[in-house]
Amino acid sequence: MAYFDAASAAPLHPVGRQALLAALDEGWADPARLYREGRRARLLLDAAREAAAEAVECRPDELVFTPSGTRAVHSGVEGALAGRRRVGSHLIVSAVEHSSVLHAAEVHEAGGGSVTEVAVDRTGAVDPAAYARALRPDTALACLQSANHEVGTVQPVAEVAEACRAAGVPLLVDAAQSLGWGPVAGDWSLLTASAHKWGGPSGVGLLVVRKGVRFAPQGPLDERESGRAAGFENIPAVVAAAASLRAVRAEAAEEAARLRDLTERIRTRVPASVPDVEVVGDPQRRLPGIVTFSCLFVDGETVLHELDRAGFSVSSGSSCTSSTLTPSHVLRAMGVLSEGNVRVSLPPGTESEDVERFLTVLPRVVAEVREKLGAPVAAGAAEHTAGGSGALVVDALGRRCPIPVIELAKVIGDVPVGGTVRVLADDEAARLDIPAWCEMRGQEYVGEEPADHGSAYVVRRLS
Repeated sequence: MAYFDAASAAPLHPVGRQALLAALDEGWADPARLYREGRRARLLLDAAREAAAEAVECRPDELVFTPSGTRAVHSGVEGALAGRRRVGSHLIVSAVEHSSVLHAAEVHEAGGGSVTEVAVDRTGAVDPAAYARALRPDTALACLQSANHEVGTVQPVAEVAEACRAAGVPLLVDAAQSLGWGPVAGDWSLLTASAHKWGGPSGVGLLVVRKGVRFAPQGPLDERESGRAAGFENIPAVVAAAASLRAVRAEAAEEAARLRDLTERIRTRVPASVPDVEVVGDPQRRLPGIVTFSCLFVDGETVLHELDRAGFSVSSGSSCTSSTLTPSHVLRAMGVLSEGNVRVSLPPGTESEDVERFLTVLPRVVAEVREKLGAPVAAGAAEHTAGGSGALVVDALGRRCPIPVIELAKVIGDVPVGGTVRVLADDEAARLDIPAWCEMRGQEYVGEEPADHGSAYVVRRLS
């Protein structure tokens, strides 16, 4: 089985495993106690904090361990907003932040605060100038991930941090995906991360608050972790997290170069071997191990199941893999195709042979899924010589992705050049995937119109 979902959780690093087992014997006592076992536990905790701080490039007393990366984000956002409540209650986030950040923003807005969501371009990157324009006199906090978890795009953190610093606004960076590859550049104020993303154990997060940043921990007071993370520290897991972070950093330069070669192989060969594919994310400014692509005319959940049967564990941002049947907020913000989305995130140590096998299996899997759904067999196959009326209506109400787009592709050739097709659909994914199909096929997306049920998506044939 080839595990290609390291962006969700990386396998436990061998060094982390060794540290965890050793710390189970040595680090079980209360580090706040003065007797021998407590002092031993305190030494382990302090050493882990120093190692993690060295990797982050911060002071040890600026870093605390939290029960998870999500908890680190929530505590960081809440504490920074509360610490600057006299300034105002305006929060800035990007449209592609991790859900933990966006959920914290929703809670803040529900409590009376205001939130500005900065848009991204088609590669998933923010424009630093857009962040600068979003800053206001009442801005209490800005948030920006270091790199995107779904498409791997690296964000211009240093430039955004410079704009925030000039305005006197702290910037919180979610570094969950990138910290294992290196420290985050720029003059940021707060940082969060999660150990299971770099090969540490789950249940350990990092929260860094730079000295001088106004911060007011929320919730009942607790004497542990500087009052910023309540509860008894999980010292064995913390020790393993720090040990694995140090280990992956030591290997990062060599492994990054190797994984970039493998992901570039996927980025290049998938569109060449699978028709109607859009590779998404920035082709240059991206993390080493993540490559994401979307396939027209396939059900993302079925593709993932078939790849699993073939021995590959991958992830997806497709609407069809979500219980809400709505597209990934990241793909939606980028304006790219969401149906048939596949995220391949290679863990360190991935073998070239596994990638080659994946590239051999994928075309067959996609072709079989398309055949089952009755999709066009190749780009342009449905665009035969037109001789019909100048307008058609496709009723795809009650039908989920990717059926509305398949039906559109089948009939676009039935209208003359300049004619239109109105697709009636009540699937949220159609709002994203029909414009994306037009972008890929060189047709004009006219827009969305209200309908008795769902919406009407109007497409004009250009070729």
